[in-house]
Amino acid sequence: MTGSALAALHAWARQKPDAIAVEGDGRSLAYAELAAAVDEAARTMSAARPRRCAMLMDNGPGWIAVDLATRQCGAVIVPIPGFFSATQFCHAVVAAGVDLLLTDAARRIAPALGELDARSRGRLGTRLPLAGVELWEIPWPADHVLPAIPGRARKLTFTSGTTGTPKGVCLADAALDSVAGSLLGAVEGDETDRHLALLPFATLLENLAGIDVALLAGARIAAPPLREVGLAGSSSLDLALMLEALERYRPTSIVTVPQILLALTEAAHHGFWRPRGLRHVAVGGAPLPRGAIEAAHRHGLPAFEGYGLSECGSVVTLNTATAARAGSVGRPLPHAAIKIAPDGEVLVRGALFGGYLGEPVALPADGFWPTGDLGRLDADGYLHLTGRKKNMFVTSFGRNVAPEWLECELAAEEGIAQAAVFGEARPWNIAILVPRRSDGDWAARMAAGVASANARLPDYARIRRWLTADEPFLPANGLLTPNGRLRRRQIAAKYRDRMERLYAEETADVL
Repeated sequence: MTGSALAALHAWARQKPDAIAVEGDGRSLAYAELAAAVDEAARTMSAARPRRCAMLMDNGPGWIAVDLATRQCGAVIVPIPGFFSATQFCHAVVAAGVDLLLTDAARRIAPALGELDARSRGRLGTRLPLAGVELWEIPWPADHVLPAIPGRARKLTFTSGTTGTPKGVCLADAALDSVAGSLLGAVEGDETDRHLALLPFATLLENLAGIDVALLAGARIAAPPLREVGLAGSSSLDLALMLEALERYRPTSIVTVPQILLALTEAAHHGFWRPRGLRHVAVGGAPLPRGAIEAAHRHGLPAFEGYGLSECGSVVTLNTATAARAGSVGRPLPHAAIKIAPDGEVLVRGALFGGYLGEPVALPADGFWPTGDLGRLDADGYLHLTGRKKNMFVTSFGRNVAPEWLECELAAEEGIAQAAVFGEARPWNIAILVPRRSDGDWAARMAAGVASANARLPDYARIRRWLTADEPFLPANGLLTPNGRLRRRQIAAKYRDRMERLYAEETADVL
């Protein structure tokens, strides 16, 4: 089915009213029941005349009903990640000019609601029950000027992060609907599918794949609370719970990030779990170590890497069961086009955002958006990423180095779990390494891994010296973003003195 997920829901409700649409949190709703719940929620919400609705909710049938009801009301939707701090929560609500908050976590965010009450110079409205969700009206003063939302945006997604100020990306209906339609065709979704949401619905990719694509296909959505799938906060994973959920719901599709895929592959390798029924495991969010997809396939996980960013509607390219190339992130989906700039930057056209919250963006005349990522297109149109333009450093010999390339090579080695590479204005590169295991002769395994990676690299890219990290790079310690990207500035600051000593030692030896 084509068009919007909301239209698809009502069409399926007429065609197969008794078929299960969504299950989770101890209940299930047939298509007709979900459509009725959306209508009821929309009527309740409309009484408040919302223009901009924030959602701070756990995964479940309620999230889906409220999301669709907000669309039906014609309001702008502002999903708030559950791992946002109170400060980030308040920033998102105030920056977006939210006038209606829908939440199942009012008690947990009570301090933030108090701060929001003071900022709005009014009183928070009466709480109204809505499918287990509390509805809070935020009466901004009459002279309050709403921040501009560029374009015809209906979804305002904030960039994730555990520190700093999140940035609002404004996306229109047409852009998101075209991405969902492309994804449906690429994965060949149909009514027999069952999608299990492992990531928060506040994540744009899970919102699209787990709700929109599934509804377009007339499929079944398994939407248990995040604690049931073993996910807590932005990065805490209880693998045993996730494996139990996979066994319970037996999905045909899931969306993962690299860390989850690696954990599932390891579980399958050791016989703790056997993938059954899965036909598409989409992986994105951060670079995968070399060989990770092949290892997943060997253990029965049909994993396919893709690429995208919020500014381009979340998904731009995707490998699929019928069109995949090892080492690539796939070909552009039908709605998108890609070209490579002379400096290697990936440029994307199709389903682009309207701008950032309060900050309209003028697109280039040819409609191609500069992504900030570096890559190349091979002869068959598959995209291969090599790093981030802003992360590239230049050695003292004038060679450009994309650290992500070296980090993927290192993390592909048996003894190395994570790597962060530095070498700006230096004659050679240093790596901060996290061992994959701390048992036995782990130091020798890491040294062998560095030597093996170096054998594949040109001389200017090789790792001359390395340090063992004090702890893994995690969102909890501020060294990793929630979607798995290194926080390079923080890592460099933590290990700066030790890196400087290594460079000084080498200099002294030369002199």
